Amino acid sequence: MNIEQGINEKIELYTKSLKLPTVRKMYVEESEASSLNSQSYEEFLCSLLEQEYLHRLEKRKQSKIRQANFPYKKYLQDLEISELPSDGADKLKQLKTFNFIEKGQNAILIGNPGTGKTHLAIGLGIRACLENYKVLFVSVPSFITQMKESLSSRTLHAAQNKFEKYDLVILDELGYISFDKEGAELLFTALSLRVGRKSTVITTNLSFDRWNEIFHDPVITAAIVDRLTHRAIIVDMMGDSYRIKDSRKYINKINKKG
Repeated sequence: MNIEQGINEKIELYTKSLKLPTVRKMYVEESEASSLNSQSYEEFLCSLLEQEYLHRLEKRKQSKIRQANFPYKKYLQDLEISELPSDGADKLKQLKTFNFIEKGQNAILIGNPGTGKTHLAIGLGIRACLENYKVLFVSVPSFITQMKESLSSRTLHAAQNKFEKYDLVILDELGYISFDKEGAELLFTALSLRVGRKSTVITTNLSFDRWNEIFHDPVITAAIVDRLTHRAIIVDMMGDSYRIKDSRKYINKINKKG
């Protein structure tokens, strides 16, 4: 065994033991580049460690996206801004700076089905993950079911603590299904823990004056609207459904061919 082979074997051993897969993969290539460019040992080492750092950073971001539990991936760059309701297009400029997350502000997207509320919310959530925020996506009915199960198993306090610590929570589909008083109280308590500290994005098809149809309690309804809307960014997403627009385009296309 020559000296170079022995060194390579040691590098393989050490990088496996220290869990440095990118260093193990890149050290030969970086070493050759370093020799060609007459780099110092410090520059070579820095370049190699930078590759490891960037690889781990990317893995961490992808892990955050998986852990956020998005139902599917939608990106802000895929949004057809011209097709969004005008207020949605205007407020998007403000939302994607993520100042609202830093300030612990909420954002409430109100509009009829098919106007891009969930796409916009998921796009913001994925971008937030890439900016190293801890994000959770969950539908309101699913969240209430989880809270009720935690209550039954006597793990509610732990579940609430976990929910409270996310930088951004996206609660989707508020208003599509109503719930009982226990569900309303559990949702109210969980959201109250985050008010003024952490950000929550809510998508809903109901204007605030109709939220009593969901909560069935005027006191809880008034309290939850008051807390959620304090310093919140309200986004009017009323408009034509994307699906309706696509149907119109398809029909027009068929008619032209005819």
